[in-house]
Amino acid sequence: MERVNDGALLLGRLLMASLFLTASVPKAIGYINQDQAYTGFLRAVTNSGLPYPEVWALVGIAVEVLGPIALILGIFPRFSALAMIVFVVAATAIAHLFWQYPEAQYMAQRGQFFKNIALIGGLLFYYVSGPGAWSLAGRSVGMGAAQPARA
Repeated sequence: MERVNDGALLLGRLLMASLFLTASVPKAIGYINQDQAYTGFLRAVTNSGLPYPEVWALVGIAVEVLGPIALILGIFPRFSALAMIVFVVAATAIAHLFWQYPEAQYMAQRGQFFKNIALIGGLLFYYVSGPGAWSLAGRSVGMGAAQPARA
């Protein structure tokens, strides 16, 4: 059963990371090339009213790229989970408050909102369970089976 649990934790980490990376890699490449993927993201951050939107956009890209890498490798589980939770909460508050959208966009934004709520739930599970034995953190601590993350 230990292998099944560790395999499920690894698969969960990979699946969650895939969602973040498919969104963040184009933004990161877009930042380098100053293309639409980045400028659209920067526009959303600017429209949110945050001060220093360029800085917040870079912080967002960094968390959205480095967090999933930490997930895949299974390193810094509590820190990476908390950083990604903060990112998802901020992204949801900035872009997916579905009740503020017109009827034509309401359902799409509602779906995005609840997807993000589910992501927060998954990240909370990761925060509590840790990455499991099939991770760099699991190897360095000598975890046998899935054990709670340590601070």
